[in-house]
Amino acid sequence: MKNRLKSASGRVALVSLLALAQGCASLEPIGNRENVKEGESYQAQYRATSDDEAERLSKSSVLMNAQRCAPDKTLGPPGSRMVPADIDILSPGDLIEVSISDDDEISGKYEISQDGMLRLMYVPPVSAKGRSVDSIEESVRRALIDEGLYNTVPLVSIRVMDFAPARVFVAGAVFEPGSVTVGSVAATSLDRLRQETLGGRTSERRLARALQSAGGVRPDADLSRVTVWRGGHKRTYDMRPVITGHAYPDPVLLEGDQVEIPSRHCFQEELMAPSAVAPPGVKVFMSNLAVPASSNAQAAISKDTVELRYGTRFLQAVFSLNCVGGARLTNSNRSAVLFTRNPITGQSIVIERNLEELLRRGDRDDFDPYLMPGDALACYDSSVINITDLATKLGIIGALGVII
Repeated sequence: MKNRLKSASGRVALVSLLALAQGCASLEPIGNRENVKEGESYQAQYRATSDDEAERLSKSSVLMNAQRCAPDKTLGPPGSRMVPADIDILSPGDLIEVSISDDDEISGKYEISQDGMLRLMYVPPVSAKGRSVDSIEESVRRALIDEGLYNTVPLVSIRVMDFAPARVFVAGAVFEPGSVTVGSVAATSLDRLRQETLGGRTSERRLARALQSAGGVRPDADLSRVTVWRGGHKRTYDMRPVITGHAYPDPVLLEGDQVEIPSRHCFQEELMAPSAVAPPGVKVFMSNLAVPASSNAQAAISKDTVELRYGTRFLQAVFSLNCVGGARLTNSNRSAVLFTRNPITGQSIVIERNLEELLRRGDRDDFDPYLMPGDALACYDSSVINITDLATKLGIIGALGVII
């Protein structure tokens, strides 16, 4: 019995030593290549928290972000330009029905070829890509006269049956630049009655849809200068009203169009809200280490990623992570770590926040960053070791016959 108590006493001494060592232990400060601590990285909210009253009064994340913005080369105040008239223009793959008076042989259903031409029987090809239905009708009438098929100008009517998907290329300040396909409609979603009576629709083959399909615009995007290149010519659109819910230009895109959106090289908080050009959501990797688990599912986190509303902040995600509150001693001083990347430079950034401190700050928004697609969050308990768990693992509780 004496040997058992002696052994138990030795284990208690070991636990005390480990607890003291754990309480005194400190992790090395997190290092970043970019000057994140001073707020000179992608968004000022990444910077280290400060208790300096003068700094709190003179600096805010909104002002610090705005100071880095490139000169504004806008086209005028938001909404000052009239939204251009919305007309149907044709692209390769579009299906049309051509009706010519008293001519059942040439009349029929046609598809715009990949080179953008309309190929009717007995007449030379007619250019169709990028043109309106009215202008194509005029070209068909002229071609029929020029080929001697009619002595008088025939009646020509063209009706759009269906708009084909278009592959366009999106570059610049979007999260996933590259080629995207816009205008594709699932067979189960087709409105056959509408197609048979009113023709096709182009609601999905538009500029806003292309920007969203490319991952959505980044917070540094210059929405006042969205450029569409087509056949060596460009047109610039001011899409800032999309953020405020006002009417904005949203032209129909054609196969092969190139869309470019420049960067203002600053973080614009007004773009961190759901819109027709924003990402549909933010997929974030989460790891809840408050109670170590062999899988994320056991830690109340989905297997791979969690999809959050675009515009979600660090603290909101931490609540979703089940990282706030708890009945254990080690839950009292938790921290969470955010891993992200600067989308302009590609540099990785790691920041850590003490949750209790951040929750109690009145200026918490200045240090509560927005989450970007692909970010990762991890939750950590305080440095105070859980004596009960450690004692149980060492067999002390069983040896002493006590409950801690």
